[in-house]
Amino acid sequence: MASTVEIPLVGGAADGQHVTVELDSNGRPPLTHHHLGPQGLVEAQIYELESAGDRHGEWRYCWRGPAV
Repeated sequence: MASTVEIPLVGGAADGQHVTVELDSNGRPPLTHHHLGPQGLVEAQIYELESAGDRHGEWRYCWRGPAV
């Protein structure tokens, strides 16, 4: 079973929400998260992984803009 982590979304329409993602074999989450809007892919937003602190494993996804 893969390990998971809950990561906050910062900025954009999903600001303040959290997503649960699987960690890869090196213990890192995916580099991007595509957050679907109410109408699905039409309103998808791109969030990019950033370190959220000095300690290992502190992450956040920061808003980068619409997917389309």
